[in-house]
Amino acid sequence: MGNENGTWIMYGVSRDDPECLHTPEEAIEYINKVGFLPLFRNEIPGFSLEERTVPEDWWSGDFKIDPWEWRKTISDSKKVAYGKFFDKKAGFVSLEWLPYFVNFRRDGYDFDALWDDGKASAKQKMIMNLFMEENEDAELFSYEIKDKAGFGKEGAKGFEGTLTGLQMQTYLTVRDFRQRINKKGESYGWSVAVMTTPEHMWGRELVTSAYKEDPTESAKRIGKHMHDIYPIANQGQICKILGLPKKITQ
Repeated sequence: MGNENGTWIMYGVSRDDPECLHTPEEAIEYINKVGFLPLFRNEIPGFSLEERTVPEDWWSGDFKIDPWEWRKTISDSKKVAYGKFFDKKAGFVSLEWLPYFVNFRRDGYDFDALWDDGKASAKQKMIMNLFMEENEDAELFSYEIKDKAGFGKEGAKGFEGTLTGLQMQTYLTVRDFRQRINKKGESYGWSVAVMTTPEHMWGRELVTSAYKEDPTESAKRIGKHMHDIYPIANQGQICKILGLPKKITQ
């Protein structure tokens, strides 16, 4: 997605293009094939869901063809992780590659250990306290997190940045998108992100299965795979989008 002379433009393919993804199921299959994929166009040509879909279908409101609506279907399927994983922007990671992202991005730390070692901020702790219960169904609307963690009107500032940072570190992921519920129990308005931890979503065994590997090796593994699937991408682009140190991809 780009802005040209004040007009937002979507970049994609025609409906009959062999590379076109037509359904959320096809998108899930493709994400699992390539391993990880940003939602929107970025510095790496072709490395986004946007560039493999029909531009006119976006924000049409039709769940069958609208890639914006697919986010709900894809995240709710539990077959692919969705969140702000790429340069603080949204995208998808397959369950095959999620453990390596987790190991590298967390540097091998569970959040409680990160906090104990003084490597997490107080604002991150305020949010993660809501998810530290041993509850397999722990999930909260993003607006509930803001209120319950103390980021309300008179509370702490920087909620969006803190929430994004926790997704980038893979401590939180999007569980689903749902409408708000009023006092009468009725749904209303736009769908809102429901957040949870990867451990609650897929289980600790899967999520932390790469902890036995040095985080640097996981980063190298991700970088090599990126070179393999998108050889057109240069080192600077890969480092920026995937958050890899430059020495990793050399």
